[in-house]
Amino acid sequence: MRPNTLERVAGAVALSAMLATPFVPVASRRRVALTWTTVLAGATRTWSIERRRRGDRPATATATAVAAATLAAEVVGTRTGRPFGHYTYTDRLRPLVGGVPLLVPLAWYAVLIPARTVAHRALGTRSTPLARVGVGAAAMTAWDLFLDPQMTAEGSWRWADGGRYRGIPLRNFAGWFLVAAGVSAALEVTGASSDDDAHRMTYGALGVLETVAFSTFWRDPLVAVAGGFGMLPVTAGAAVRRAVR
Repeated sequence: MRPNTLERVAGAVALSAMLATPFVPVASRRRVALTWTTVLAGATRTWSIERRRRGDRPATATATAVAAATLAAEVVGTRTGRPFGHYTYTDRLRPLVGGVPLLVPLAWYAVLIPARTVAHRALGTRSTPLARVGVGAAAMTAWDLFLDPQMTAEGSWRWADGGRYRGIPLRNFAGWFLVAAGVSAALEVTGASSDDDAHRMTYGALGVLETVAFSTFWRDPLVAVAGGFGMLPVTAGAAVRRAVR
């Protein structure tokens, strides 16, 4: 399958799975299947975009490195409480590697590169490696304002001591920023894509769909506003830069 065809098919599959998720019971196997479908299709889309831009080997090497680095961070996090706080994964999203669902590093990879590219475009002429690392990490962390409340409520992981944001400690988001910044800094060295409309569409679609889901289907205005204010301004900024380019 040609790279641009694969990325479109993967995007359509991920979009379909996300749209179906609110209509499927949380405790059902279908809900878990939709979660896996969304993440696998999202990771495939990100990889296929990178493959189109950079070729098979560089795209695969980057995907492997990001997944390995974020898996390591999650394993350390579950065992030490650093840098995210004390939490444990359940077996809901098995298989697990080192106590961490294999799905988790794939999700990191699926969104991290799109977050970096949307940051690059939003920054415009102010886009430098350091700025991309900082804004890209913030954009990635903004997604977790949606992800963590959803997955915690669904029983995919548990926080030992709870927290102020829907039972999640604020330290978790600082940890997300640090890990995202570290991996983003590595991406600056490897030459991963920093400017592609398809990546920006991925990030923008996530922001819009999550905002709608939490405000409408899950009726959680706090998460809708927090995540929306985190993801949508940088998405809008990137769109404006694209329009006036």
